[in-house]
Amino acid sequence: MTSGLSRLRAEFHGTLRAGTLTLNASGVPSNADTASQSSKSYARSILDSLGEAQSMTKLPGQTMGANFETACAEFLRQCFAALAHLRPLPLQVRKGGGITEFDQYDHLDDLEAIARTNREIATALGSDYLIKPDVVVIRDALSDAVINAHGTFVDDTVALYSPTRADAWARQSLHASVSCKWTLRSDRAQNARSEGLNLVRNRKGSLPHVVVVTGEPLPSRIASLALGTGDIDCVYHFALPELVAAVQAHGSATHQDQLSMMIEGKRLRDIADLPLDLIV
Repeated sequence: MTSGLSRLRAEFHGTLRAGTLTLNASGVPSNADTASQSSKSYARSILDSLGEAQSMTKLPGQTMGANFETACAEFLRQCFAALAHLRPLPLQVRKGGGITEFDQYDHLDDLEAIARTNREIATALGSDYLIKPDVVVIRDALSDAVINAHGTFVDDTVALYSPTRADAWARQSLHASVSCKWTLRSDRAQNARSEGLNLVRNRKGSLPHVVVVTGEPLPSRIASLALGTGDIDCVYHFALPELVAAVQAHGSATHQDQLSMMIEGKRLRDIADLPLDLIV
């Protein structure tokens, strides 16, 4: 019997194959680098494993990126709905939005207001702290009724400052920042790393999950983002088992070693691991 997560993963891939993960007239997948034989080989092997794809003109990069973000957000939304029994209140998922609306980062609104009135301060601060993640996972605070469901645990005299408590604090919390990178072909992909560092440095309160999801087929490019610790939790590949099979069948020893190192070193996981990692 197919598990619910396997079904949702297949639907996620089906959504991508409907217009984002496609083949051009030469049979090259849309996530492959046409200048790299390894990239084309791995991408085609992954696609063959996932199922039939459309042959069509490759969409503009921004369109593919936006479609990938939408597919990732919908996948998480459906997975969280299926896992709602694991949380007192469900997690919300949406595309985009600034971090200043969330409890850990609302002080940055005041900082921005000050910067707007003083050019020297604005120059010193820059704008790196004004982060707008591709996909955000939002955690609502809990009402006293939920917290006290099995007896009076909180009242008007205690826990007046915890953002977990809706009756004392109205702001939602940023539970996760999800950066979606269809490919990793430019220095812009490293923005995910700098955004992660700024989420760490500028928070007041708990650190949200900071993750990257990618469709990049080349292990060396994935490694440029996945290796190292401190800025992002983990990189998630849209089809990791299929990538592993592709590299084992067609790849060099170097690429095989890189892939094994990232997986065994807990720096690279599959898209199906993501909802379980974020549900806690």
